[in-house]
Parts: sequence; structure tokens; C-alpha cells
Amino acid sequence: MAIPKLLSIAGSDPSGGAGVQADLKTFSAFGCYGMAAVTALTAQNTTGVTRVFPIPPDMVAAQIDAIFSDIAVHAVKIGMLAEPAIAEAVAASLRRAAAKNIVLDPVLTATRGAALSEDGLPDAIINHLLPLVDLITPNLAEAAMLTRTSLARDTDEMTAQARALVERGARAALVKGGHLDGEPTDVLFANGALTLLSGRRVDTRHAHGTGCALASAIAANLAKGFPLAEAVADAKIWLEQALVAGEALRVGAGAGPPNHFWELWGGP
Repeated sequence: MAIPKLLSIAGSDPSGGAGVQADLKTFSAFGCYGMAAVTALTAQNTTGVTRVFPIPPDMVAAQIDAIFSDIAVHAVKIGMLAEPAIAEAVAASLRRAAAKNIVLDPVLTATRGAALSEDGLPDAIINHLLPLVDLITPNLAEAAMLTRTSLARDTDEMTAQARALVERGARAALVKGGHLDGEPTDVLFANGALTLLSGRRVDTRHAHGTGCALASAIAANLAKGFPLAEAVADAKIWLEQALVAGEALRVGAGAGPPNHFWELWGGP
């Protein structure tokens, strides 16, 4: 089989921990060829985001169209979109290209610093992108924003949000429970079936860009032909080890990234 080619559509993180930089590292870690269409430039480091500069929507679309006109794309990972017009432009380009294996990590807020999205972006995601995606991977805050519900307090409420996202058009939804107390449990709702995916909580400050890494790892597995549930489970195991190994990178004074290349560089 040819090496899978994956496209990241996301913002740029100059510190290398999140955004297209994290996506490209993850694609490479999974043995895939990575490409990127940049939706926004940011000024950020491990301590926070200080400025966001969205790319004009027509330029975002031009990047995506250029890739699909020349290169076979086996999967797409979507991250930060910044504003509603960019979400609409991305959706139009992906629809024209009949893109497949689309994983959407709906980046709506920053943990520290400047806002990463404009008002109206959740509605744009629901109305334009959700019907195109094979999987959406919100955290608890993002799931609440997209479903207009309260922050989930347990897996039952997470399940209700995942079902709601599928009812609005997504083929599957993975609501991530990492911010709840106890061992982290994610809820996957796909093909009418519910799967609870438990993991081990890693005590580390190096968790910047974990949502980007997880969604990119899932997209890479889908491109390689994994069934969805297996693609998610394998990506979670990989990310857990990357978090364990993140301490060795010693990146920055704040929240550093996981070690995307822990397998190549000797493991955790």
C-alpha cells in the first residue's frame, strides 16, 4: 500500500506543540505523509496565546483546492478554524473534493490567553461542517458549546451530547472526558452503538496540543484502513505514552507538548 497522505486544516502554533505543527508530527509518527492548509497564524508559546491572525477564507480554500487538485488525500484532520467564514470555506472545498475520512477537532477556546474563535463559529461548524465529518472529537467544554447544553458531569451526559452531535449530521462523535475527576473516560457514539474508552491519567504539565495529536492520530489510523473504534483506541494508547514521554522534551516554562516521536526517540 502507498504511504497514506493526510491533510491538516488548522492554525499555526509557532512553539510546535499544537496546530498544524503537532498534526504534521503526529502524521509522521504514524508513518504517513503530512500536508497542511493554514487557517490562522497565532503568537503563542507554552504559557499562552497572545495574538490570532485569521487567514482570509478564500486563501484557506485556495490551499485546500490546490492539494486536492494534485494529490490523493486519504484523510483530513480539521482543527482551529477561527471564524465562521473560514468554516464555510473549508466545508465548500471539502465538499467539492469529495474528501473522505474527515476528523474534526473543534477548537473553540484556548486554555490560556487570547480567544481562538469568533462568535458564531459553533453554529457554522454545526451547519456546514458537521454533515461532512466522519468523526468529531470535542472536549467537555466544546461539546457543551456545540450542543447548547450544560457541561457534562458524567458519561451519561457525555453520551447525550455525543448522540446529539450525530443527530445533527456527524457520522460519529467522541466526547472526551479528560477534565472529569478520576481516570479519564471518553464516550464514542458511532453506528448507533456506544463505546466507553477508559484510559490512565498521566500526571504531567506537558499536555499542550493533546486534542490536536489525538485527532491526527485517529485520522492517520483511518487512512491506514483501521475501523473507527480500533482507530480511536489505538490513538489513545499512543497519546498516553506520548504524554508520559513529554517530560523529557523540556519545552518551555508552561504547558509543554507531548512527545510525538516517543517510539522513534526511545520511548517514555
